[in-house]
Amino acid sequence: MAGLDGRGTALLRGDGGTPETFSAIANVTSVEGPGMERETIDVTAHDSPDGWMEFVGGLKDAGEVELELNYDPSEHDVLVADMDDEEPRHYQLVFPDGTTWSFAAILTEFSVEAPYDDKLTANVTYKVTGRPVLDGGS
Repeated sequence: MAGLDGRGTALLRGDGGTPETFSAIANVTSVEGPGMERETIDVTAHDSPDGWMEFVGGLKDAGEVELELNYDPSEHDVLVADMDDEEPRHYQLVFPDGTTWSFAAILTEFSVEAPYDDKLTANVTYKVTGRPVLDGGS
């Protein structure tokens, strides 16, 4: 298969309960992330073979998850309230084939745009903390 249709991807927000219940964030038009990166540590020495620099893997960063929304205050003001959370909240990014990324994250940005000639939108950014867990789909 050459690719998958992204339509139907959902970001689910945990309620912090026991057991935790997840609800889809409404009206998401675009999802980006998590954008994982890994640092490298330079271990080059005077006797490194053939004059080539050498590296080993360092710390990993799960990056961020960014959303674009059709903003509706009645649906999304609960997200604005998350700015007050000191502790990370649990999220699940579910793709149409059932593949799921589960991760903990902190809301770091909620930005609304209200152009005079277009719809209300919001950009939302989460900083992922720790390791995201990938669960394969169908």
